[in-house]
Amino acid sequence: MRSNLDLIAHLFDAGYADARIAEAMRKVDRAQFVPASLTPNAYIDSPLPIGHGQTISAPGVVALMSKLLDVKAGMTVLEIGSGSGYQAAILAELVGKRGKIITIERIEWLSAAAKSNCERAGYKNIEFIHGDGSKGYAKNAPYSRIIVTAAAREVPKALTAQLAEGGKLVIPVGQPYRQDLLVIDKLAGGVLKTERSIPVVFVPLIEGY
Repeated sequence: MRSNLDLIAHLFDAGYADARIAEAMRKVDRAQFVPASLTPNAYIDSPLPIGHGQTISAPGVVALMSKLLDVKAGMTVLEIGSGSGYQAAILAELVGKRGKIITIERIEWLSAAAKSNCERAGYKNIEFIHGDGSKGYAKNAPYSRIIVTAAAREVPKALTAQLAEGGKLVIPVGQPYRQDLLVIDKLAGGVLKTERSIPVVFVPLIEGY
């Protein structure tokens, strides 16, 4: 693919993105969120390294996770794993000016880079936290939506505790080289309903920093 528009058309045609996700992703140029040396590869549907052993996820996975999360305008969303800020920027488009994204990154350099990328792209509704994402961020809980962009061996209890009733959590769970993408709905009374989506491969969610 030669442009962001080509990439989004591919994601829509492949079923990864619905119309609303495609519109949000059209406004977020992936080239602004990858290292300068990898700009020629920005529109390939593949993960790319962003330093410190971390990656920016494949656009198809970003689109699908965004669709599964079912974000509505005005929501407060917690993201675990800021990476380069690409997913946070797309979520910021989806929640709109009345909504807010709180994104946590354990690697301080990446958190700063993600903040710089998002601010340069014009986003003002994203708060960046340097910390241990496995513990969530209780200060602003409960959250309407939580998305995790690193692989957990099991679902962190802190995250389900910080999820509002009626809320949704999307998280990859499994072994280091293969996980299942889980969609967890928190029903009335705190009952958790879990559905499996697709097999994925993410970098590990690591406690502490």
